[in-house]
Amino acid sequence: MYVPTKLFFTKGVGTHREKLTSFELALRDARIACYNLVRVSSIFPPRCKEISIEQGLKLLEPGQIVHVVMSECATAEPNRLVAASVGVAIPRDRDTFGYLSEHHAYGQTAKTAADYAEDLAAEMLATVLGVEFNPNSSWDEKREIWKVADVIFKTKEVTQTAIGHKDGHWSTVVAAAILLA
Repeated sequence: MYVPTKLFFTKGVGTHREKLTSFELALRDARIACYNLVRVSSIFPPRCKEISIEQGLKLLEPGQIVHVVMSECATAEPNRLVAASVGVAIPRDRDTFGYLSEHHAYGQTAKTAADYAEDLAAEMLATVLGVEFNPNSSWDEKREIWKVADVIFKTKEVTQTAIGHKDGHWSTVVAAAILLA
């Protein structure tokens, strides 16, 4: 049985006339291009510990199969804003699973995309833990309800934005959570 025990976050941006190459460059900027990335769904494993990217990279070998929750967004439209974000909500009871969320968007600032991804992860965790709230409430209102319910330990996000290249080259952004045994 494989259940990740560690996780780190990373992000990157790449620009090139070829879309695939811009994605590769974004992965290089995020320092994860040399791994075989396998996308997984958005569960933050019980008892999983967040570590720094430096600590995480020391545990990996080039070519290794690595599980990732990743968001990506690309544009070849000059001056178009793109965003990729991964949010996380960690439960207070660390023997319970939490949630990761992927969000990508056009025209959203880093703050807007980050808030959305973090809110999405927290909302998924709160609903599975049985916390009642109005889903149309603002993030601040929901956060207060979750604080009172005392079921969410921590939320955070990693977000990358970029503005489309002026000459129409591809610009790609990635945000990722890397899961490790």
